[in-house]
Amino acid sequence: MTNSALPRKIWIALILLGFSGQLAWGVENQFFNTFVYDNITPDPRPISWMVAASAITATLTSIFMGALSDRLRTRWGKRKPLIILGYIMWGVLTILFPTAAFLKPISVAIGMAILYDCLMTFFGSTANDAALNAYITDVTSDENRGRVVGVMQIMTWVAILIVYGGAGPIIQVFGYYTFFYAIGGLVLLMGVIGSLMVQELPDNSRPVGSYWGQIREAFQWKTLRDNGNLFLLLVAMAVYGIAENIFFPYLMIYLNHHIQLPTMQASILIFLAILVGGIGLAYPIGVLTDKWGRKKVAYLALVVKMAGLVLFSLAASFVPLVVTGIMFLAGMSAWLISTGAWSKDLFPENMRGQFAGFVILFTVAFAMVPGPLIGSWLSTNFGTPITINGQAGFIPSPVVFQVAGVATLLAGLPLFWVKKG
Repeated sequence: MTNSALPRKIWIALILLGFSGQLAWGVENQFFNTFVYDNITPDPRPISWMVAASAITATLTSIFMGALSDRLRTRWGKRKPLIILGYIMWGVLTILFPTAAFLKPISVAIGMAILYDCLMTFFGSTANDAALNAYITDVTSDENRGRVVGVMQIMTWVAILIVYGGAGPIIQVFGYYTFFYAIGGLVLLMGVIGSLMVQELPDNSRPVGSYWGQIREAFQWKTLRDNGNLFLLLVAMAVYGIAENIFFPYLMIYLNHHIQLPTMQASILIFLAILVGGIGLAYPIGVLTDKWGRKKVAYLALVVKMAGLVLFSLAASFVPLVVTGIMFLAGMSAWLISTGAWSKDLFPENMRGQFAGFVILFTVAFAMVPGPLIGSWLSTNFGTPITINGQAGFIPSPVVFQVAGVATLLAGLPLFWVKKG
């Protein structure tokens, strides 16, 4: 299938679903953390627990629900029903998340916040990580996949841009609760519209074997051997993800409390960095990925990302922070587009949903469990002690970004052995 052969209705569906899903992930990845830090406890450890629990939930959901999407046969399609249900519940649970702060004592509030996060992650991973990612693979080809993934990456950056750019004014004027209600409502509305526009060809084939047989087959040595190229790439993606999550959950906390930028200025900083480093470069990177090759773009991404993070850690004023933020976001965008298209190239045709789940296993569970724990350890051992609302905690220091930058380069080691084809 060529790029022009992708129907307009499918393009619109992918854009709406990609955008609304990334709105939800943007809130979950950053502002769930800052909400807990500012409204429940400034101890960074509960944030690392919440991120780890969410990562485990996302992984298990993506594998098991991805396998279900491979085998589901309904008159609406095999991916579409899971996408519709997932997006509805995703928006509802985003709206409900801040109610956790109403509970006492603090331990109960922390537990409820983690529970809400896990429930949101279950439905979000079902709809986006498993079903939608497999659907993208279904409707694209090797020749146009880089471009399509590039456009989806633009939706990711636009969503994050709105979340971060809108967060400052909304939170400052209306508070966290209105912010969560607004984002959750957008996710619900746009997710439903986009999911109803999904088009799938009827699949009257009978799934081979049983559901549990398919799950077991994916974990057999033969599957690993037959898909060795893909699993080497997934290892590289996991190493990169660990480095990413050393610093990313603490980014806004670092800007607010270490650099001491007001929430409004921090949001503007991230807005500018994403506008240039993310949105502005995503589609050209997607085109380059199709023309130049996945591997070359991935290696370039690692070098740019590492240099950007180290320089970001040395910056102390607004303009240098914007410039270095653009740099590491450009590297991040190039990595996500090149490896995202590459991994989809290598999915086994009859197990695309399940292998979309394996991407989450490596990029979320293997990355988001150790990554934030390393970041938390660095923050508590090298950060600045602080007390907020009578609660003791620590402010992350520049070393978090420096360690993450060096760790990013390690992803190049397994990448070396991945064949280009």
